[in-house]
Amino acid sequence: MKEKFGLNQDWLEALRQIEREKGIDSGTIIEALESALLSAYKKNYAESEEARVEVNRESGSIHVFAMQYDPSSGETEEVEVTPRDFGRIAAQTAKQVILQRIREAERDLVFEEYQEKVGDIVTGIVQQSEQRYIFVDLGKVEALLPLSEQMPGERYRHGMRIKVYVVEVRKTSKGPQIIVSRTHPGLLKRLFELEVPEIADGYVEIKAVAREPGHRSKIAVLSHDRNVDPVGACVGARGSRVRTVVNELKGEKVDIVPWRESPEEFVANALGPAKVKRVIFHPEEELCEVIVPDGQLSLAIGKEGQNARLAAKLTGWRVDIRSESQEREEGQGYVAHAGKAGGAWRAAREEEAPEEIADDTSPVAAEEEEAERGEGTAEEEEKEEAGERGENTPRDEEGGKEPEDD
Repeated sequence: MKEKFGLNQDWLEALRQIEREKGIDSGTIIEALESALLSAYKKNYAESEEARVEVNRESGSIHVFAMQYDPSSGETEEVEVTPRDFGRIAAQTAKQVILQRIREAERDLVFEEYQEKVGDIVTGIVQQSEQRYIFVDLGKVEALLPLSEQMPGERYRHGMRIKVYVVEVRKTSKGPQIIVSRTHPGLLKRLFELEVPEIADGYVEIKAVAREPGHRSKIAVLSHDRNVDPVGACVGARGSRVRTVVNELKGEKVDIVPWRESPEEFVANALGPAKVKRVIFHPEEELCEVIVPDGQLSLAIGKEGQNARLAAKLTGWRVDIRSESQEREEGQGYVAHAGKAGGAWRAAREEEAPEEIADDTSPVAAEEEEAERGEGTAEEEEKEEAGERGENTPRDEEGGKEPEDD
């Protein structure tokens, strides 16, 4: 009769407690234990390759079975071959397997939990700062905030509580690695969804977001209820809602514009607060030609082209901005491109680097240049007439005559 041994009731109760507290299925642990015990059996008692280990789920007893040839019947049968000293090996293996399985299961649970949060925001506490990363404690795990995902000029102090956007969750040998961001456009979108009940209820929808982190952003909103003003809902009473978002982003300015299906209307709204005279859409070139009043050109372009660049990102179209004076000088329907005359500033779409063209043909510059040319022409004509009469011009009298040779 084979000696009966295995996991006692305390071990089984411990497995059930682990299942309740950590959400790890006890059956999964027992299957891993059976696999580990089989490997230990083959390593120490290599009598048969066709063996299996069975752990009784009710009593915890452990049995080893192997295929052996029966001379009396002439057939191969499965018989129990549990070694007498297998209990010691089983106890050591059980402890190692259970601890390892708990660690793996906890990592899997954390991975699955945060995998579902990709594209959402979480709150964390800044723990450690290194040259390439900021470590943010999310409770069960630490997330990495890379340098490329940090807002320009924002300082991360130890113990500082911040909201971050979950960009990616990776599986590694040391557990799940969570990459978070403070610059992702999705962070701005999620912050408004938290602050504006109309968005959560589905009355208002955020259609597009464009960000230059730490400086300025634009969002386009659409109302699905004619009684709800989308811009007003996002701004809130006396700007309370948008102010909360701006404070979380450390003063980043946010422009809220109405979304329109028509490219002409959408681009005109996106270029606010500048006033647009008209927009001409060129679908074959994916270009919107924008004409603004002379006094609105610099406002439409923005500081270092920021306003036009954000408008292009928000709408998804290239934006060519010209003043009315430039349009009259260049002719009706002319579309200026980079490197050509016209002095237009064109913002590129999405990942393309925006280009800024010097406004050499602005109305003021053109008038000054024309005045200089006119003044030089009058001077030359005056000198020619004076030469014919043998007289000095007024400028010669002021500057004096040329010195005579000694």
